[in-house]
Amino acid sequence: MEGENLIVSMQDIRKSFGGIHALTGGKLELRKGEVLGLIGENGAGKSTLMKILSGVYEADSGEILVDGMKVIYKNRRSALRDGICMIYQELNLVQKLSIADNIFIGRESRKGILLNRKKDLQRAQELLHELDLSVDPNTIVEKLTVAKQQMVEIAKGISYNSKILIMDEPTAALSITEIEELFRVIRKLKERGLSIIYISHRLEELFEITDRITVMRDGAYIHTYDTSDCSMQELIKSMVGREVSWEKKTKSEVPEGAPVLLEVKDMASGMIKSCSFSLKKGEILGFGGLMGAGRTELARLIFGADWRKSGTILKEGVRIQIHSPYDAVKHGIGYISEDRKLLGLAVNLSVADNIALTSWKQLAPNGVVNEKKQDMMTEEIAKSVSVKMSSVHQTVNNLSGGNQQKVAIAKWLMKNCDILIFDEPTRGVDVGAKSEIYQLMKEMIRRGKSIIMISSEMEELLSMSDRILVMCEGRITGELDIADASQEKIMELAVHRKDQESA
Repeated sequence: MEGENLIVSMQDIRKSFGGIHALTGGKLELRKGEVLGLIGENGAGKSTLMKILSGVYEADSGEILVDGMKVIYKNRRSALRDGICMIYQELNLVQKLSIADNIFIGRESRKGILLNRKKDLQRAQELLHELDLSVDPNTIVEKLTVAKQQMVEIAKGISYNSKILIMDEPTAALSITEIEELFRVIRKLKERGLSIIYISHRLEELFEITDRITVMRDGAYIHTYDTSDCSMQELIKSMVGREVSWEKKTKSEVPEGAPVLLEVKDMASGMIKSCSFSLKKGEILGFGGLMGAGRTELARLIFGADWRKSGTILKEGVRIQIHSPYDAVKHGIGYISEDRKLLGLAVNLSVADNIALTSWKQLAPNGVVNEKKQDMMTEEIAKSVSVKMSSVHQTVNNLSGGNQQKVAIAKWLMKNCDILIFDEPTRGVDVGAKSEIYQLMKEMIRRGKSIIMISSEMEELLSMSDRILVMCEGRITGELDIADASQEKIMELAVHRKDQESA
């Protein structure tokens, strides 16, 4: 590689937080006008390396060159001045402000001492036009879809005359159509000469959008591949240091004659249209469907998190009343939500406090928590699910995504629920942590528990489920035994609209 083609060179970057080594030898080389994929397991050091490049953190040691000049960024503003902008997975927009206000917040145009709103609206319109985004810059951000909000973040990024955009998991919450639109924008930015660093756990996307792929593992640089010359299996092996393969489950592993543990009859709400199904003891029941099909909404009705118009729930043949999550937990039903940070965890509390959240009565029978007992019990549970942590007192926010998900699972293991609803169990989790979570789920089944698993990943549904139910527009449109299930059959049911039946 010719040195003059490099816009960024990061060599031997090291960073520690309180004795924990986040980076032990980070390296990255970015060429002008390329899309560089950056991958690795959760905790591999990707985000830390990018936060150093974008000025959020300062490296303990190492060398960073931008356009051939040695730089040390002590804050985000200094990195932005050099045209380096990072777009985070959790979008950094003020929901109640307009698009234009969000793009130029803190940098508003002025006419004397007054704000020149007309000029900012015009500038915002030009940026949106560059991205082929047909939306009024006066539109309040909260009224936009997640995909359009992401485009606003990109518009904000390029408004700094950025030459380097860092995108962290940009497609995590997007539909297939929205991903295609994002890729179109990325290609357009690349044609303009921007360099893009693209962090993603969705490896299949990398082959569509990147020129090269850099792999990190355990805080260190492993290798950089030309995308056209590498395979999916090669990337996975570099990421995790071992072979990881996926196989479709060929037959149900539920014992013949296994009793029905849970029955849901005629469940309905504003979106859910009279859904009925059963869950057997020792079964992993998969729920497939496209985004917005109603899978999460149905799960929340069962868990008592949302109001339902009608519906009956039976456990072991006996009708149970669930009007709140408290009722659900009392009846042995746990729910691991798709948004673990917002709904599944108290991220500013410790691992111990999070695992103990569902078990306060057990730990504090007299209203006072026995901290020694809590530490001992939560440490045992955390170790059983292989949470990588310095201690149970470590704050959950400082754990990787995969380890946060393990803590969310450990919380319900502590409660010893016999029915667990996993909503997107491996969203935002790398392939190595996925494998560990799948093993945890299988271990739960071996212990006699039953699982409802909502997933948007075909591979996950086909490798883990004993039976698959598919939803479309708030209805269950079909049931597939795993022996007969395929991606094609799932997709056919996932787009089976009600109007097709009456046609």
